[in-house]
Amino acid sequence: MKNKTFWIFAVLTISIISLAYGYTKLMVPKKEIAEAAECHEIPNTSEASAFKPTIENKDKPAGKAPDGMVWIPGGEFSMGSNVEDESLCSIKGVTKDAAPIHRVYVDGYYMDKTEVTNEEFEKFVKATGYVTVAEQKPTKEEFPTASEEDLVTGSVVFTPTPSAVNLNNFLQWWRYEPGADWRHPEGPQSTLKGKEKYPVVHVVYEDAAAYAKWAGKRLPTEAEWEFAARGGKTGNLYAWGNDLKPKGKFQANIYQGHFPIKDGDTGEDGFKGIAPTAQYAPNAYGLYDMAGNVWEWVNDWYSVDYYKSLADSGKTVKNPQGPDAYNDPNDPTEVKRVHRGGSFLCTDQYCTRYMVGTRGKGEIRSAANHVGFRCVKSK
Repeated sequence: MKNKTFWIFAVLTISIISLAYGYTKLMVPKKEIAEAAECHEIPNTSEASAFKPTIENKDKPAGKAPDGMVWIPGGEFSMGSNVEDESLCSIKGVTKDAAPIHRVYVDGYYMDKTEVTNEEFEKFVKATGYVTVAEQKPTKEEFPTASEEDLVTGSVVFTPTPSAVNLNNFLQWWRYEPGADWRHPEGPQSTLKGKEKYPVVHVVYEDAAAYAKWAGKRLPTEAEWEFAARGGKTGNLYAWGNDLKPKGKFQANIYQGHFPIKDGDTGEDGFKGIAPTAQYAPNAYGLYDMAGNVWEWVNDWYSVDYYKSLADSGKTVKNPQGPDAYNDPNDPTEVKRVHRGGSFLCTDQYCTRYMVGTRGKGEIRSAANHVGFRCVKSK
């Protein structure tokens, strides 16, 4: 950091990357946070499950699915989560924005089998000359207190800590890296060589939406994303079932070991850090990486009480598009849309948002090296 102003600028950028972790954890007593590093528990679920059977549509498209996509039949399902807590030794309340469970209907659609990769995004950039937000110099309008010399291109990069830390301050493991962008995921000296099949990262919402429009697709709604992730199954905890490691094997690229220290990720799932797409078995609809690896942008604005408003209607909501505007009283100054699926940094010590019904959120113009996207296409 060059000076105090740059630090303020960096903190502003990093603070909006709290996304999935939320502000609830910042209020957790330090003693409980310290103990959480050694805690590995199965999340608690409410006794009375509100999940009802998924009813898939029977109609199928007449033609072949577009390249790299699969057909998702749509139908009626129970959306949300009955998990009362996530990690941190069963501290309750963290996942309350994913409740209550409510009935939703979605029409059928096509969905990308994997997250959009670096090589796919590069084709878009070469064809259009598109420049991502992370590659654009920040303006005084966005950061009026920053000096001109501190308005530099860059993005947010996960940086492990030298030793164990209390998990009550995410600024300890995030840094604003000048020159980091989708072409240079770890900073200006890094490249995409050998990472063509990795999911593109350092993309903000408008970057993802621009790619989708160019490709003749769109970003999924949150309801479409969850229906697809569930694979026609009812009420499972994960995209593959209710056991995190069926037959002792991980089904997603998440974090094992002591988070977030240097060399803390043991790589028991086969990877330390981000992985190429499609390294694990697909779900029942043929979709890869619907949990872990990178968070995925969806189209919906984030609202902390949106699920409650749908449930209170008492109806099966058809093709919900999300709330009309962002709403989070705990963080009213930023504007966020929903993230889904978790990332390679999700861990049972801190953030178990790889659970299929849970949610994340991200400021719409903030990029990081654990956020990407995939697209859908209507029939």
